[in-house]
Order: sequence, then C-alpha cells, then structure tokens
Amino acid sequence: MMDSDISIRSLELTYKSYKLRTPLKFGSVVVEESVSLIVNALVKRKGGGEAEGFGSMPLVCEWAFPDPKVEYEDKLEAMKLVAERYAKLIESEDTYMHPIDWFVKFEERITDITNSVSSYLRLRSPLPILASLVAISPIDAAIHDGFGKVNNICSYDGYGPKHMERDLSFYLGPRFKGKYISDYIKPSYESKLPVFHLVGGLDKLTRSEVSSEDPSDGLPVSLEEWIERDGVFCFKIKLTGVDLDWDVKRTKAVAEIVESKLKALGRDDYYLSVDSNEMHRSPDDVLKYLRRIKREAPNVFDRILYIEQPVSRDLAKYRFDMRPVAMVKPVLADEGVTDVESLDLALSLGWSGVALKTCKCHSSALLMVAKSEELGIPYSVQDLTCPGLALVHSAGFAARINPIKGFEYNARQYLPLAFPEIQSRYEGIFEVRGGFVNTGILNGMLGLGLSL
Repeated sequence: MMDSDISIRSLELTYKSYKLRTPLKFGSVVVEESVSLIVNALVKRKGGGEAEGFGSMPLVCEWAFPDPKVEYEDKLEAMKLVAERYAKLIESEDTYMHPIDWFVKFEERITDITNSVSSYLRLRSPLPILASLVAISPIDAAIHDGFGKVNNICSYDGYGPKHMERDLSFYLGPRFKGKYISDYIKPSYESKLPVFHLVGGLDKLTRSEVSSEDPSDGLPVSLEEWIERDGVFCFKIKLTGVDLDWDVKRTKAVAEIVESKLKALGRDDYYLSVDSNEMHRSPDDVLKYLRRIKREAPNVFDRILYIEQPVSRDLAKYRFDMRPVAMVKPVLADEGVTDVESLDLALSLGWSGVALKTCKCHSSALLMVAKSEELGIPYSVQDLTCPGLALVHSAGFAARINPIKGFEYNARQYLPLAFPEIQSRYEGIFEVRGGFVNTGILNGMLGLGLSL
C-alpha cells in the first residue's frame, strides 16, 4: 500500500436528460434522448487529505443493449440500477488502493451485479456486460479524477512506479514485467487534436436536403454546412451493412461533398472511417463493400483509414476470420471488446486492433492502450455522443495517447446545448476550429481535469 493510494468515502450519483437536436441513426436503432449519469466521488488519501473527483457518461442503452425484445425504459432502469449497486459495493470497501486496483479488484463483481439486475427486473433478455461497463464508467472516471486531485497531480502522471504498487505484469502478464502505463502514454496533453465528424444514417448531406422540419436554431444541419463552419476533415460514415448499393452510394456522396467543400477552404487532404455497427452479416460482405469502393472510387478507397466493428459483437459465438478484411483495410473491434481477454480473442481472430471508448471504463482503456502499444496494433478513440464532462474526459484521454488520426466528437451535432456551463468552462475543447479542438487547455489541471 502506498501513501498515494485512496479510499472511497462516498459516491453521489445524479442524472441529467436531454433530447437530441436531430435523431441519430446507427445500425438498426435510432437515438432521440440522452440520459447522462454524473458522479461525484469523495476520496481520501492514505497519506492524508481528501478531494472530490467527477465523472460523467451518457447511458446510451440503444448502443450498449440493442436487443429489441427489451423496452427502452427497462434498459435504462437496468443500467441505472447497475451503477447504483456498484457504487454501494465500492463505498462498502474500507481500504486504500490505486484507481486501477479499485477497478480490477471488483471487475468480476460487475458480472455478478449484471446478472442480479437482469433477474431482479425480469428482463426478457439478459443485460450485456457492455451496458454495465457504460453504467459504471463515470464512477471509475470519478475515482481516477479524485486520485489525481488528492495527490495534487494530473491523474495521467500517477500511472508509474511512484504511485503504483504493481507493474503491468500483474494485470497483463509476464511480458510487461517492470513496465507501467506511464511507459505507453504521452508526458503531457497534445495541444490540439483533429475531430472525426459523424455522418449518421439520417443526416442531411447538402443544403438542398434541409427542410422546414429540420432545426432552425442557427446551427448547421447538413454536412456541407458543418464543414464550412468547423473545417472538419475527418469523417466517420455510418453504413447500413445490409444494402450494398446504398452504402457505396452514400460513401461516394459524402466523399464528393467533403472534397469539394474542403478545396474551397484550401485543404486537399481528408480522412474517412466507416462503421456499420455490426450489420454486415459476414466478412465477405465487408469485402464486397471495399471492393466496390476501390473499383468505383479508388481515391475514396485510399481515404478510408479503418473499418469499425462491421460484424457481430459476439466474437466468441461467430468467430469470424477477419484476416481477409484486415489485409485490405485495418478493421477495429469496438462493441466486441469489453476487457483485455476479449481483446486477445479479437486479435486471435484476425482483427487489426481496437476502438477505445472511455465509456468502457478509463481503467480498462488504459490497460488496453498499454497492450496495444506493446503489440504495435492500431487503435482509435470513439465517442458515445458524449456531452459535458464526458467529452472533456474523452478528449483528454485521446490527447495523452496515440490514436489513429484524432478522436470522434459528435455531441456538438446532436446535443449542442447540453451542459452549457461545462461548455463555457472548457470552451477550447467544445469549439472546433479548422477541424481541431484545443486539448492543450488541460495541461496544468489536476486529476483528469474534470470540474463541475
């Protein structure tokens, strides 16, 4: 036990709901509401002192728990209940540990809580572990934030031997003997990062598509308007995965608008990623899409940096061989990776790398960064339409590691008015200029830089 270790004195959970400005369609679902869990953690340092840490994350059950047999209200109630039971479990433990150890010690209990909630609510389908990770992620973040603050450091400076009793071999195996998370992350926040703009399945591409039914609040609606305002040059395109002609046509249409608008702004380069949210039936279907794009629009094909989770998240059940896809373009597992073990499974099945999200827990994401860097595999930082402190957390995380190109930021499209007080305090992170946000404002801040 180290003087920098912390105990958890209390956890306060509150919820805040916002309606999306425009519906967000991905895969087979449409999201119209966002409910964020905000956590205030009071932590005590073994060597003396107390501090408050904060965390926040939207409970997007449509993504984490997409099973249509369970109603939205039941999914949301289940995720809230998981968070509340996990908080009580953490509060009941009277000991001092590093934040990573707080997470790892109770990781198996997350499954127990998940199963008990499913039984208690008599859900028609069991709650997935992914939904539980989303639910507890702001608790994990608040613990990390409080740890940094009570030790008067940036939390990312607390992941080395000075503050960790164990090296990474305890968490990741003998290959990591004598190595720490600090060996795999940057010593300070990058001054700025490019953002990936989301092109959802229902998003308008041109001004001519905008109608009186769309918002008239002075903010952009169509893709071309967003490019003109923010100068974005990285784009994540949502595909259907089941309509090849539509997917190819949509990709080419997006690329045509992007290229035209960016040239008018004096920029020639742009970057794409594509995501069908598991809707492709097999790797062969993914290859058909890629071959069509390469044949019909080779320049657009060259702009695609990676493909995100094109087939089912149930890696163990389907065990698709992803190597043929990975030979054409990097293919990253997202929903299919919920812990280090499932990352190992994904890699054994030929996936190129992993899509990291702070909603799958900060502690877990840090361990996956270390493993990915050690193995030399690519990773991205993706969004969960994160508003408020959830975006600050995600941006800061991306700015301390080496993701592909930048990080996804789409709350400005779908939740532009959420948490106005947070947006004002962290203006540089929320305002996109020339396709970048200013993550350098986090340098010098304690903890994860999260403050209400």
